[in-house]
Parts: sequence; structure tokens; C-alpha cells
Amino acid sequence: MVCAFPSARAAAQNPLANDPKAAKAGEYEFRINCALCHGLGAHGGGRGPDLTRAKKKHATTDADLFQVISNGIAGTAMPANGTNGQGVGMTDEEIWEIIAYIRSQEVKAPAQSGNAEHGRQLFSGQAGCAKCHMINGVGGRLGPDLSSVAGSRTHDALVDSIRNPSRRLAWGLTESSKEFAQEYETVSVTTADGARIRGVTMNEDQFTVQLMDMGGNLHLLEKDKLKSFSKSRESMMPPYDAESLSDSDLEDILAYLATAEAK
Repeated sequence: MVCAFPSARAAAQNPLANDPKAAKAGEYEFRINCALCHGLGAHGGGRGPDLTRAKKKHATTDADLFQVISNGIAGTAMPANGTNGQGVGMTDEEIWEIIAYIRSQEVKAPAQSGNAEHGRQLFSGQAGCAKCHMINGVGGRLGPDLSSVAGSRTHDALVDSIRNPSRRLAWGLTESSKEFAQEYETVSVTTADGARIRGVTMNEDQFTVQLMDMGGNLHLLEKDKLKSFSKSRESMMPPYDAESLSDSDLEDILAYLATAEAK
């Protein structure tokens, strides 16, 4: 029996490209198998990048996308087809349908606005982002590494994270291989000798907690030796309202993040 839907080795382009029915079927498959990490509408989630962007880090052609979906990406949270625990393994036809859906979402994606160079200057200077956040190995360590955040979070989600950082605490992006990544919770402790330390949780188990203070210093503490230990879901990141960061400046910073992510 001859397969009507060739694998990526036999087809450089999707045989179902520009087929509205295939894209609709692909949307259903995407919801079952992909949306947990990549978000509804393929706009990105806490663990998976925004797939509505035309430029993708690990794939350019339809054949590239087929290979990524089929085989996963080693060293990342992207699993091979049928191994993610969501839904079941997909046929070649269903993978091509998902690719048709992804391409259809790219068409709907809004163009990036903002001045990336001005955003870089704000990030490193006046806005103070680089004091706590790192991009491509440069910057602080207190907050999440933002090197790839523009590809994994939607525009609106990034705006909300900056305007209202305590509404939804960020996941520790370096822990993306875990089923539930460590959140950036604020922790306040008093040690046995009376020292008070406030920082963010980097790692925690039943007996110990690892936190980073405002100076970027790491502390590994045994819980049963602490005089006090408390957590707060109030982010250590200050809220940037329109008075402290204008809408225009915010768009410039987001443009910079998008540029940094594409490198």
C-alpha cells in the first residue's frame, strides 16, 4: 500500500499546504497534542515557544517542522511524537495537518512594533531590567533568563508580567524539563544566628531551600535550622505602571526581547 502522505524525507513542502480543511483538522490535533506547552492558538506557553512567528529557532521549512514534531528536540522540553503523555502518537497525515494549522496562524500574527535599539538601551539602563534579568549570558540572575521569553510568551502576557508581575509568577525557565517548573516565589527567612534573608526560590525540597537574595548571592538553607520561614506570592519585581514606563517604551523593550530571541 502506497502512503498518500509522504514523510518529510519525501516532501520538502507540506502536501496539505493552504488547505483550510487540513488546517482546521490540525487545530484539533494541536489542542490535544501541543497546546499544553505552546498555548491555545500556538501563541506560546510557559514551556513552548510562540509558533505564530514566521522565524522559528529550530525549524524553517515544512520538512524541518515535520522532523521536530516527529523526533522532538534533544536537550529541550520538546518531546518526540507520542511521548508527551498528551493524546497519542500522530500519523504523518495528522502531523502535516498540524503544520498546515501552524502556517495558517503565522498569517494572522501581528507585526512587531517598537524600536529594538531603544529597548536595548532601556533594558540595560533606565528601566533597570538587566539588574535582575539575563539575556544571552549578560545581566542579573535574580529573575528569569529572558533570552527566549519573546518566543514562549504572547505579547499580552509579557505586557501583563511587566505591569502586574505578581499576578502570575514566572516559572523557572531553567527547570523546563520538570513537569511543574519551580516558580519564582519570594521567600523570607531568619537564620539561627538571627540574619534575615529575602530572595526568590531557586529550588526547594522537603528539607532544604535554595534562594537567591537581591545581591545575587545563593543561599542553601536547612529548613529545620531556621528560626522563621515564609513564602509570598508577591513578586520581588516592582510593577511598572504607565508612569514609570510608558506604553511606547514598553513596546521598545518587547521589540528588543524579540530581537534577542531571534539570535
